[in-house]
Amino acid sequence: MTIWLLRHAESEWNAAGRWQGHGDPPLSFAGRTAAAARAESVAQRVAAGRPLALFSSDLRRAIETAEFVARVLDIQVSPIADLRELDVGAWTGLKREEIEAKDPDTLAAFETEDPDVRPGGAESRGEIRVRARTAVEALASRNPDADLVLVVHLGFMRALVPGAEPDHLDLLATDLEAIRRARPLAVGPE
Repeated sequence: MTIWLLRHAESEWNAAGRWQGHGDPPLSFAGRTAAAARAESVAQRVAAGRPLALFSSDLRRAIETAEFVARVLDIQVSPIADLRELDVGAWTGLKREEIEAKDPDTLAAFETEDPDVRPGGAESRGEIRVRARTAVEALASRNPDADLVLVVHLGFMRALVPGAEPDHLDLLATDLEAIRRARPLAVGPE
């Protein structure tokens, strides 16, 4: 089984430099244009003769991106809440300089990639790692005869593939064993 990870296209908040987390802005005009243009090439890369199952985060920017790919592949997209971006809580919708002014110590700790820091008081990197792996394992077990196409977010991709730095509409291929072997982050106490 190949698991294809596609980062959603540019959203309005990406364009404005706002932290999104679980915020739900739509794609920007540039994002919609790019997703439409790229859908065909993405579909050609993932269509290798095996059945495909297409899932996306349930956030609008991922669903909108996935819908472009779904039209080209002629399959349905299934939104899944567990494929969401890292929840940044009170930082949602803020620009980095606003976060730095309100919560400089937590921002500095978060930027060290400490797995236990909760940006905006919300979800830690360790927690998204567990959520992401659990969600992908569940989707793989429910679709054992298909390759998976997951339209997700930067933080989700980093949780599954440590060190990944995908741009919008970057497509990464991996498999379940690679995800299982990825260096786990320690998850601190609740």
